[in-house]
Amino acid sequence: MTLSPGIVALLVSSLLVSMMLLIAAREGASIIRHWDITSGSELQLTLERRTYLISTIISLFLPLQLFSLFLFINTVDGISHLFTGAMCAAGTLKVNRFGYPTLFLKMATFMLAGIWLILNHADNEGRDYPLIRVKYWLLLLIVPIVLIETVLQASYFWRLRPDVITSCCGALFSKGSKTLASGIVAAPVVPVAVAFFGVIAAAIASGGLFLKTKRGAASFGCMSGITFITAIIAVISFISVYVYELPTHHCPFCLLHREYHFIGYMLYALFFSGTVAGVGVGVLGLFKEIASIKTSVLRMQKKLTIIALASFATAAVIVIWKMVFSTFRLLT
Repeated sequence: MTLSPGIVALLVSSLLVSMMLLIAAREGASIIRHWDITSGSELQLTLERRTYLISTIISLFLPLQLFSLFLFINTVDGISHLFTGAMCAAGTLKVNRFGYPTLFLKMATFMLAGIWLILNHADNEGRDYPLIRVKYWLLLLIVPIVLIETVLQASYFWRLRPDVITSCCGALFSKGSKTLASGIVAAPVVPVAVAFFGVIAAAIASGGLFLKTKRGAASFGCMSGITFITAIIAVISFISVYVYELPTHHCPFCLLHREYHFIGYMLYALFFSGTVAGVGVGVLGLFKEIASIKTSVLRMQKKLTIIALASFATAAVIVIWKMVFSTFRLLT
């Protein structure tokens, strides 16, 4: 096992988050079964006190789960020099079979945790806690995913061996590799670029329409999700090539390096935050007719829409800037 401050921090934080979520899930299951806001029973009063405490605790610990995604990538990238063949996080994640599954689960829990925090905030705005069962059902979905992620992450770090020869990102993200990425790399660049900018434009238009008419929250939420998928494909297909100014370098992880001004962190943060905010608008739209939170939901949707639009627009500007001022020309 390889140890570093980042690995220790990830293992400890994952353990803490898992423990807190297990406790919260137990209380949440009880709340789902027995909650009755119209009742003045001692049990109901106890549940109301517990839900306030549990919600507060989860609201403090779930941001750790959000941060752990970027810490995980930074950590595995930082130890890439220990493994023969690895040039960045792409190779380090390939050292054993637990690396990429851990990354994908962290991405999933990032999205789910973000949505839970949005629902929790909306629920706390209502005097009658109208979303309490919804948010605890979602919590019960999140808990097993986080637990599996914690186990996979521990297994990944435990089985890191410096004597293992791994693959470099050039081999993993090439046309000849037997991976999903090879299909993206081999795809024609022009259609991918058109799809990327077209989807972002559609998402921005959808968000602008919602701000103007207060309608189309579901459409904007769906467009935000599509934008994220399209953005990841675009990063591998052509955005990375413009950043590196190398026609054969498609790695989505080298973007995080100092020599590229850490542009990857900015792009990924914008894509993730924009997606969570946009999907959050769509999710909140399901509860816009609940009287006790109607005004709060609309206010939250407006703020989240602005965050999503700003994130997507900023990401698009960064990509255009790199394409215009790069000495490399891929699209002619």
